[in-house]
Amino acid sequence: MDKKIDITKPSKDYSLIDSGDGEKLEKFGSVILRRPDPQALWKKRLDDKEWKKADAVFERNEAQAEWRYKDNKLEKWPIDFSGLKLYIKPTAFKHTGIFPEQSVNWDWTRDLIIKEKKDNKNDIDVLNLFGYTGGASLVCAQAGAKVVHVDSSKSSITWAKENAEISGLSDKPIRWILEDVRVFVEREIKRGNKYDAIIMDPPSFGHGA
Repeated sequence: MDKKIDITKPSKDYSLIDSGDGEKLEKFGSVILRRPDPQALWKKRLDDKEWKKADAVFERNEAQAEWRYKDNKLEKWPIDFSGLKLYIKPTAFKHTGIFPEQSVNWDWTRDLIIKEKKDNKNDIDVLNLFGYTGGASLVCAQAGAKVVHVDSSKSSITWAKENAEISGLSDKPIRWILEDVRVFVEREIKRGNKYDAIIMDPPSFGHGA
């Protein structure tokens, strides 16, 4: 049986420049970031002078972990990605606010909702658990679904709302719920609430519940 591997294709505002030796080099808009990736077990393709062009490098040692900037500290900047406008922010945990590999899932979800709306014209209710900065929620709302976005991080929900605003989706039917996922789901079961689709992309590690 033929197997298909979905990949994140380079776009105007995102590209994976190189990876290997436990790191990846990416371009978000006009900004190049260099950060660790323990899954990049192969050898780098580009030589060191290309990697040194990074505008910011995430460095981790036994004492601390932090971004080191070539010039000025980078706070946040918008990019166009997967049909959305999203803010990129280098965080203390090396993340940027999006996981680019999710774009193939977002495209699949968007197409599925659009097709269902076209065929049946019914409301589609989506529950996005561990919603983070809102990419999946915004894609669903953009396609015509009603969305309940749940995350236990206030800063992530604030970030997601900012993404909704710059994507022109602030008026879409999205409920932003600041709550522990387990607690929220238990309450929804007791209420008898049901959804047509549930998205779950939990973090591999978190400091919260």
